[in-house]
Amino acid sequence: MSKLLYLESSPRKDRSASTEVAQSFIVAFQDADAKNEVETLDLWDFQFPEFDGDRINAKYKVVHGENPTNEEAKAWDEISKIVAQFKDADSYLFSIPMWNFSIPYKLKHFIDVITQPGLTFSFSPESGYQGLVTGKPATVIYARGGEYSSTETSAMDFQKTYMEMILGFIGFQDIKTVLVEPTLTDPESKERILSAAKEQAIVFAKQL
Repeated sequence: MSKLLYLESSPRKDRSASTEVAQSFIVAFQDADAKNEVETLDLWDFQFPEFDGDRINAKYKVVHGENPTNEEAKAWDEISKIVAQFKDADSYLFSIPMWNFSIPYKLKHFIDVITQPGLTFSFSPESGYQGLVTGKPATVIYARGGEYSSTETSAMDFQKTYMEMILGFIGFQDIKTVLVEPTLTDPESKERILSAAKEQAIVFAKQL
């Protein structure tokens, strides 16, 4: 038995290439073991707290080892509960469309909420930054209208490069990639691209 946390970041639902490929992954994961559990976090339905005021003040007090006020402690507790929900999984699946060469702002908001000292990373002058979400695999499905694997276009990819950096920062080492590109093509080519991505996603799901 294993628990998968699926983070869905496209609002297009059944018109989303990244979501379509993710569903193939989920079906294969559940078929592998009837006891496998999937928790879906639709980032367009999730109620995020704004990371301002008491929350950011609490963060810096944690960094400096100071005691927060009652209001700050309450705000930090709200963040801690969201992080606990995120960390309560054995593996992770992200489906991400490219928006303006990067990631949807809902996903960025979620990342800004959970990337916190003492919760998903630690810091000391001696050892520097250390990720705290360790020993768990993540699969990331990236859908992009264009092709960003060539030398000429890779410099414009702030989607995959950012996700790999931030996941590595909070402790992930086993990160698998499924590329769905280019989606802005003729229907026959797009279907071929989707089919290949689904096959790769299924392979990764069966490895969990």
